[in-house]
Amino acid sequence: MRMRRKPNLIPRIERCAHLLENSPQELRGSWLDMYAVFSELRVELGCGKGRFTCGMAAREPRVLFAAIEKVPDALVVAMERAEERGLGNLRFIARDAAEIGEFFAPGEVSRIYINFPDPWPKKKQYKRRLTAPGFQKLCWEALAPAGEIHFKTDNADLFEWSLEQYERCGWTLREVTRDLHADAPECVMTDYEAKFREQGVKINRLVAVKGESFSCG
Repeated sequence: MRMRRKPNLIPRIERCAHLLENSPQELRGSWLDMYAVFSELRVELGCGKGRFTCGMAAREPRVLFAAIEKVPDALVVAMERAEERGLGNLRFIARDAAEIGEFFAPGEVSRIYINFPDPWPKKKQYKRRLTAPGFQKLCWEALAPAGEIHFKTDNADLFEWSLEQYERCGWTLREVTRDLHADAPECVMTDYEAKFREQGVKINRLVAVKGESFSCG
């Protein structure tokens, strides 16, 4: 579903511009040197309107969060939320998640969040999924040893397919659930997730832990 165009988009983004990393590639390998007060770096791919990433940043103030979002109309809402909450441990990157390797050096990231990505349901589109082996490899390289991917989706077919792909590529799976809010009712949610919960839609979640070697391709 296409997001509605936000009024006064440019001036709104400009008011929050101090939260935006315009040249994230220049920080590659030195995020925690530039922001030395933080203990680790975590990344959300496709943060949308920022409810989840702002919630996590507020919960864990010693962690530096980098939120990637390429859609300006979603990004501006996320940045305004961070500004309103005074979150000093959250930075935004207005780029495509597929460029993750350009922003983070090997082993620089401790955790990656993938929340409700496009399921790309047609078989010929599977390679475009954020849980496909090609994209997994980019995440694997960015993650530190024993680093983690936290993945959530309401799409059961995507979830089962992703489980198989993660296992096949050398990740260790844990915290696998097909009904997250029954198992962890107090978890931080995205905007979509909050709506799904109200509608009684079950949420699937897993944690994929980086193993010793990547075994796909």
